[in-house]
Amino acid sequence: MYSFMGGGLFCAIIGNILIVVSTATGYWMQYCLSGSYAHQGLWRYCMANKCYMQTASIGAPKLYPWSHKMASQITGAVLWFVQAYWNATRAFMILSGMACFAGIMAGSFLCTLFVLLAMAINTGVTLSFLGRRFGDWRFSWSYILGWVAMLMTFFAGIFYMCAHRLYESRRVVGSR
Repeated sequence: MYSFMGGGLFCAIIGNILIVVSTATGYWMQYCLSGSYAHQGLWRYCMANKCYMQTASIGAPKLYPWSHKMASQITGAVLWFVQAYWNATRAFMILSGMACFAGIMAGSFLCTLFVLLAMAINTGVTLSFLGRRFGDWRFSWSYILGWVAMLMTFFAGIFYMCAHRLYESRRVVGSR
């Protein structure tokens, strides 16, 4: 029982650390833009050794008065979609970090669910939309840490469930 609890605690601690590092760092995607190296994370993007906050995607999307033309409507819809994608990824990563501290088993699985949602949204949109925009690109280490964090929190919940089952079976046997 104690080895399962130790394994669960180890996985939960490592998973929490990886979630914080993955969410805070700016290396989710690396690409080559106009011959220079660039990288981007959930909060900022860096090009030509200068970093910029991704403030354009925080809050409500801006639709301009001249958006009555078809091309402008399409551009506005694409911008709204990209903004929603970044906001959803950020929200699920933050919720996963908070859920890890919520409880033992339920918190671990809730954390796993939120990380899975964030990573699935990021992967899907990056592959279908942003991947076409940048020819030479790849996922980077912050993104990989997010997937590893999801696995660690999942296994923390599994270890906690095994420890709980073992404890319950010993308690039932001991009461006879």
